[in-house]
Amino acid sequence: MIFSKDYVSYLARQTSKHLVATKMIKTDKPALVDERLAAAMIEELALEDRINDEVRVILEAFQDDMLKSGANYPEMFKKVKQELARKYRAVL
Repeated sequence: MIFSKDYVSYLARQTSKHLVATKMIKTDKPALVDERLAAAMIEELALEDRINDEVRVILEAFQDDMLKSGANYPEMFKKVKQELARKYRAVL
């Protein structure tokens, strides 16, 4: 993940404060809103990490074939990552 969890928590607090201030949401438990918003943001930001891990597993399975055909690992990584992003409907 490109952001620290502390920074994501800060962003969540600022976002919930803004939503309450603009009367887009009402809450009696702002700490709970902050916590849930931070969890959702962390999950979303971690999606790219999970996709990268899956790409590595896929390419590891085809490592021998890639060596025989002379495929470029960074290029294949990029192509497989794009396909998985489409599959998961992720914007990276």
